[in-house]
Amino acid sequence: MLTKKGKYGLKALVDLARLAPGETAFINDVAARNNIPKKFLDTILLELRNVGILRSKKGPGGGYSLSRPASEIRIGHVIRTLDGPLAPIRCASRTAYEACDDCSDPETCHVRRSMTEVRDAIADILDNMTLEQFVKKGGKLSDGDDETSPVFAAG
Repeated sequence: MLTKKGKYGLKALVDLARLAPGETAFINDVAARNNIPKKFLDTILLELRNVGILRSKKGPGGGYSLSRPASEIRIGHVIRTLDGPLAPIRCASRTAYEACDDCSDPETCHVRRSMTEVRDAIADILDNMTLEQFVKKGGKLSDGDDETSPVFAAG
């Protein structure tokens, strides 16, 4: 499940992606436009800056902006940065695997195998979706996809 931290981070990135090239935005403005608590947004934007998704500039004309084009920022990377692994349960995670206390054999566990498929499907969508697509299409993957393609919406 997408947490508020992940949702607010995506909303802030959409806001910043809509800026003109070279333009920056102050945290107060992004927070106000998106109804996000400023203090919470401070933490979120700092995390995104620390992994290279955003850059910040101090002083007059300062603020936050994307560090690279929106077409190069993957939604999966953003969500993992803010919310951690995409797997619905820990035993299905590739990067934060933890065995379940009640499971005697993870290799044959039906729940784990099914949730691994869910994780793979989520990752396939989010790792192939760019911020640019997210902004332009409201989460739809691309013009070439049909109406049955999965859609991720942060709403």
